[in-house]
Amino acid sequence: MRAWLHSFRAGLILASAITLTACSGLPSLEGRSETRYLPTDDARHTALGEMVSPYVDAHPGKSGIHPLRNAHDAFAARLLLAESAERTLDVQYYIWHDDITGSMLYQALLDAANRGVRVRLLLDDTNTAGLDDKLAALDAHPSIEVRLFNPFVVRSPRLVGYVTDFSRANRRMHNKSLTVDNQATIIGGRNIGDEYFGAGDNVMFADLDVVAIGPVVEQVSADFDRYWASQSSYPASRVIDSVGREGLAQLEQSLAVAMGSGDSREYRELLDDSQFMSSIREGSLELVWANALMVSDDPAKGLGLADDEDLLTGRIRGLLGPPRDTVHLVSPYFVPVEKGTQMFADLEARGVEVTILTNALEATDVAAVHAGYAKRRRELLEAGVRLFELKRAPDAPGRSDAAGPFGSSGASLHAKTFAVDGDRLFVGSFNFDPRSARLNTELGFIIESPELAQEMERVFNTDVLDNAYEVKLDEYGSMYWLERTPEGVVRYEGEPNVGVLRRAAVSLISILPVEWML
Repeated sequence: MRAWLHSFRAGLILASAITLTACSGLPSLEGRSETRYLPTDDARHTALGEMVSPYVDAHPGKSGIHPLRNAHDAFAARLLLAESAERTLDVQYYIWHDDITGSMLYQALLDAANRGVRVRLLLDDTNTAGLDDKLAALDAHPSIEVRLFNPFVVRSPRLVGYVTDFSRANRRMHNKSLTVDNQATIIGGRNIGDEYFGAGDNVMFADLDVVAIGPVVEQVSADFDRYWASQSSYPASRVIDSVGREGLAQLEQSLAVAMGSGDSREYRELLDDSQFMSSIREGSLELVWANALMVSDDPAKGLGLADDEDLLTGRIRGLLGPPRDTVHLVSPYFVPVEKGTQMFADLEARGVEVTILTNALEATDVAAVHAGYAKRRRELLEAGVRLFELKRAPDAPGRSDAAGPFGSSGASLHAKTFAVDGDRLFVGSFNFDPRSARLNTELGFIIESPELAQEMERVFNTDVLDNAYEVKLDEYGSMYWLERTPEGVVRYEGEPNVGVLRRAAVSLISILPVEWML
């Protein structure tokens, strides 16, 4: 009887919340502040601008690109840029976790604001559960403004927002960028969280960002302004209850404790010893100078209002042009659907060699998405596409038993990049799946650089072979997996190192009509 009453009470609360949501709706955007990126002429007179301008001037029209493959380098670069900000700091992310790296970057934002830097923080709202007090505290600082993309009116439970406004709530801002003084920017696949930067001892993602200087930075700055002023970006103060100066003081105190913890000090020492920090100290950071162009979706996509010609997918196709010889694609959540599968088959039929790397089922952190890939795997192989699936790292922690068959894996591919014909490549947030194509907004760079594109091909021919299974078909049409080990090649007749329950769940999802949501 008591359990029934508890369920009934919960049902009443949920029904009341739904009714409240339906009646209240989103706040007005009238009177929202208008701000813009730091003009280039002013930006060149900042300390960062004076440092990079001679290099940019020596390579007219080109941008300096440095890949950030190593997790510690990637966070060190973000921290160093934030610490060097003098006038503006524009930060845009899909996920921001309340952990070691999340706290360190919170502190960097506050430190910048305390130096008089104008800080703008734009977060997608789908992953901010539990962060309202911290975001409100940041927003209480006179030099920081926080905005939320496609926010939830009912802050808890978020399920209410999906139920009452699914068509909007299912569209998210997946962009990732951090830009300082309109002089340097970092974009790529990483969100803000320990698993992306090699902190802590849980999930570890293999990912890719780039740090850039030169003309492409202003393109990112202008795009940030476009999203900041979009009809989906709401001032946090209109969505989250204010915590005032007291809340800000409490945040500062809690961050001081977090920064003094053993885990934070240990991680900071790792950053200080990173290759990126060493290169900066020695003045030896290598940059690839290339034509680079930022591409992104129209932020109206977040409301389902963007025209097809304003979507990132069409711009990529138009700018890269049709492949002539090779395509090397890396996508952690690879769901080609029927149209994409046919596109790759057509490329192979024209003599273009297509090679794809995605997560193995044992390594993916979203098993449901693997189902969308698995149902197309045979067609791709029959067309001649080479498929590789990244293994879980042998020293990575395993999945939590409590997470069940859809829990996170210990090591997972998260980079989103592809190279065409060994002379141009894309790096960014775009996954080759329906969600990136039609639902989420995305951002990335198209870089014309044989050096970077051929380096990616080299990685496929060396590191990928050593760290991934190759999926093949035998003479009878049966699928198998090959693992190259120091002891020789091991053959698997089914998904390697995966239990029956997880395989069965993926098989079930693969026959459901949910491909468009993956």
